[in-house]
Amino acid sequence: MTKALIIGGGIGGPVAAAALQRAGIEAIVYEAHSGPGDGIGAFLTLAPNGLAALRTLGMLDAVRAAASFPTTGIEFVNGKGRRLGLLPDGSDQGSPELRTVTINRDALQSTLAETAQEQGVRIEYGKRFVGYTETGTRVVAEFADGTTAEGDVLIGADGIHSQVRRLMDPDVPRPDYTGLLNIGGYVRAEDATVAPTRGSTTRMFFGKRAFFGYQTALSGEVYWFANFAHTELPRKQITALGDDAWKEYVLELFADDHPDVTALLKATGPARFRPLGVYDLASLPNWSRGRVALLGDAAHAVSSSSGQGASLSAEDALVLAACLRDLPTPEEAFTAYEQRRRDRVERIAAEGRRRGNQKAGPAGPAALFLRDLMLRVVFRMVARFGSHSWINDYRVDFDEPVTVPHQSAAYPK
Repeated sequence: MTKALIIGGGIGGPVAAAALQRAGIEAIVYEAHSGPGDGIGAFLTLAPNGLAALRTLGMLDAVRAAASFPTTGIEFVNGKGRRLGLLPDGSDQGSPELRTVTINRDALQSTLAETAQEQGVRIEYGKRFVGYTETGTRVVAEFADGTTAEGDVLIGADGIHSQVRRLMDPDVPRPDYTGLLNIGGYVRAEDATVAPTRGSTTRMFFGKRAFFGYQTALSGEVYWFANFAHTELPRKQITALGDDAWKEYVLELFADDHPDVTALLKATGPARFRPLGVYDLASLPNWSRGRVALLGDAAHAVSSSSGQGASLSAEDALVLAACLRDLPTPEEAFTAYEQRRRDRVERIAAEGRRRGNQKAGPAGPAALFLRDLMLRVVFRMVARFGSHSWINDYRVDFDEPVTVPHQSAAYPK
């Protein structure tokens, strides 16, 4: 095994390439966009488990320095601002560098690409993947500009709507719409009219009709997002409705909730009001076929409610690279990789879907009262017993030799 072709230069692609380089396998990343994602997406969180994977690859310091800010806890409140619970991020108290961070997606993608390149990874931009063929012991990737690339394996790290996945198995299940639209933006420090969140805590509102969260960055800017139930809409229709109309719609959803929510929404420019559907991909029949395998959202997209999409991609990268390093054939390596990852990511996908289902506001005062009562109990139990610690406490031992068969012991079945 000497060369891997990676399709997708977002988050999982550069991290997988860095891991493969460390495993002694040349890796080249091919990205359809002309650069590392400037202006793509809003912001996301990297959890302790994902940060630990980046630390293994020498990428952590650069990520933490790249316009990120700590997010060490979440305060949950109801629509009127009454506290329902306060949860720490669950990271290792002995490793402050592994405390959860929030970061702009474009800053994260640029930093990961730059760091991977500094480690010797080659990234080619403007390469839109359109197909592949397997030729005995090799695989050839085909691009829209008429060029090709040849390697030992092909890895699809091209996101939830993966072209590699569709070509690998035309009958594969499509991503599922979770019933939520997601919208996010930020308010400049000079325009922020609400009290800042406490320290590095995110404040999340279970509103009357929708869900809202915000946090004050170290710069004073306020980053916010909203989730709300809606019928599925194609992206063209979302765009056609217009940003001003979406702003009015979202303001109406939170009209009966805490005034901080509407203050932040009103202070945000209308160009930020363009929601995206929240999708997940709970389970695929196979993550690989022949010399082709999937990684990150291409294999197992989790909803944004899980807070784990980027972190799981980083974990995948380490495990896949170790399997290709230690096992004699791509088929054996891909089988071992899937065995080690499937149970964990599918459980997190289910958890993300469960959390998302709680975000749509129930109808009527009685239902709201019962929801708040239930959530207080849930958050108290989580804070006391750490029932979600299995997510953040997971660590990939990249130096441990990979053998088969494998039985996952990352968490109780």
